Amino acid sequence: MLSRLSRPKALVVCALPAVALLVTAAFAPLPFAVAQPGMTANVLGENQGAQVITISGAPTRETSGQLRMTTIEATGPDADVSLGDVIDGWFRADQAIMPRDSVYPGGKSTKEIEQHNTEQMEQSQDSATEAALKYLDLTGDDDIKVTLKLSDVGGPSAGLLFSLGIVDKLDGDGSGGDLTGGRTIAGTGTIEADGTVGAVGGVALKTQAARRDGATVFLVPKDECGDAKSELPKGLRLIPVTTLKGAVSALVALEKGTGAVPAC
Repeated sequence: MLSRLSRPKALVVCALPAVALLVTAAFAPLPFAVAQPGMTANVLGENQGAQVITISGAPTRETSGQLRMTTIEATGPDADVSLGDVIDGWFRADQAIMPRDSVYPGGKSTKEIEQHNTEQMEQSQDSATEAALKYLDLTGDDDIKVTLKLSDVGGPSAGLLFSLGIVDKLDGDGSGGDLTGGRTIAGTGTIEADGTVGAVGGVALKTQAARRDGATVFLVPKDECGDAKSELPKGLRLIPVTTLKGAVSALVALEKGTGAVPAC
């Protein structure tokens, strides 16, 4: 025999599973990563006591200004991210909530992920070197060796800045000046051996890292202009790029004050 509950009691009984579910969700780990602005490094200088770009077999220039590659920091692949973390991140401009699989390849251990990121960085460095030397017509029998070293950073997104750093050290703006014009210029973007610039993730956070570290100009893959503008820090100018040649041309135009400088 079933007894009939009063309406208030019935509401309480029905609400209990929902409350329990919310309490469980609040403390259960969720498949997200919390990202924030990371470190930046001047590829024209040193990082952790080591020169980022070393060139032998050709004369190099003394450069002024900075070319800063940018990063994001994210919670680790084994970190527990709760509902509270997700809600907090949604309301903060200096954080982003990203699906964990978009930050770390699904089904891989921490060690495998670190190895994957290291391999991507090495491939990016090779492509960056090849793209820069092709741009300068310094291939074949020129016997130029470029060594790139950047500790504790993985992935391919520093490719564009590596290439620009090599070009600046070998040729500058092509007429005796610096690509930077003495400015602190930051940016992000993958690069192919043919000089094509590709999209990356976390652009809005990278612009914040760039401005924090003194940049006034930010080079961004053209397709990601919208993301870069969404949380653009005051005082940071965006320049969209699609190729290494286009990036160099934009910086030369900016430095000399002649010609059109692309804008998002």
